[in-house]
Amino acid sequence: MRKSTRRRSSNAVSSARRNVLVAICFIIAVSSSTVVSYYVGLQAGESRSLELDPIKIYESADRSVVMIQGEQISSGGFGQQNAPQAILGSGFVIQYGNSDFIVTNFHVVQGLVNATVTFSDGNTYSAKVVATDPYADVALVTAQAPSSESYPLQLTSSSSLQVGDAVAAIGNPYGYSGSITTGIVSQLGRSVQYGSNTGNASFPIADVIQISAPINPGNSGGPLLNMDGMVVGVTTAVVVGSQGIGFAISSDTVLRELPSLVTTGTYTAHSYLGIETVDMNYELAQATQSKVTYGVLVEKLVHNGPADIGGLKAGSDEIVVQGQQYIIGGDIIISINGVRIVNNDALSTYLERNTQPGQTVTVNIIRNGNPMTVEITLGTRPPPQT
Repeated sequence: MRKSTRRRSSNAVSSARRNVLVAICFIIAVSSSTVVSYYVGLQAGESRSLELDPIKIYESADRSVVMIQGEQISSGGFGQQNAPQAILGSGFVIQYGNSDFIVTNFHVVQGLVNATVTFSDGNTYSAKVVATDPYADVALVTAQAPSSESYPLQLTSSSSLQVGDAVAAIGNPYGYSGSITTGIVSQLGRSVQYGSNTGNASFPIADVIQISAPINPGNSGGPLLNMDGMVVGVTTAVVVGSQGIGFAISSDTVLRELPSLVTTGTYTAHSYLGIETVDMNYELAQATQSKVTYGVLVEKLVHNGPADIGGLKAGSDEIVVQGQQYIIGGDIIISINGVRIVNNDALSTYLERNTQPGQTVTVNIIRNGNPMTVEITLGTRPPPQT
């Protein structure tokens, strides 16, 4: 009897051990399969470089970057002209169709006379501004240079960028030609105002890339390059007093505008709502007894503008919240075509990326605490005052 019990006990232990081994083997097999499929998926789906090589990027891109110089003549009072001011900026060569163009910022070439471009080999040629869009701070320049000077850079969609991606900028800060700086993408979809008086203060530059690489005067108009050495933006130094950060016009903006810039010399397809807004925040929501802490508050409407015709309501009462004056009582825009609008950055970027003048959009608002929907047919921004 004791032997039979001992044998059954021994068999039970052996069976348990086998079950444990089978379970362990199953776990290992599943884990191995998961790991293998993860790495295979990563290798199959990941086509971008994972590390920035500044040396390689500089060697391949520097000869495509030029220094733009000239004089800017501005008007003084009573019809008088101010003394010419020396202008210094950057640009880079691209090819569109069978022609070479130099991409730069509008604020670099605004009012520019006696323009020249200098290539990395030191050769300088006379230049001409052939296209501008002040609303996007983009311009095209041509140079009377031989084709041997041309080493076009390739534009790629900035939609591939992610916050944290490494980037490099090449330009001529303060005249120090051929300088490279590196950093990361700090944020996407920013909107920034001009730091100089261009007459476009009410229309921010939309869909701007914020980077950790500082952009100084002279850098403006140079290329922002991704880890593959392709252009994802045009660096701009329009934000006065910014320290330790930089901004770049997205390459998607340039790619969208290029056909019109080349054929007509301008771009006029910026959508227009005809509103003045401020970002909603917690303090403003508390002061207005609103349950919504995001979106944009409509303070003013352009008479007979698209938003006015579409039925949006502007504010009527002025209050001060934490030292800031607001006009309250207007609608709060919280989404367009189902896309959440968190703030003015999101509003400007959505309109720039996704809409055209003449398009009708569905705007979700909060009015007097109640959700509503209005349909607005977008207009075209009025001509810029330059």
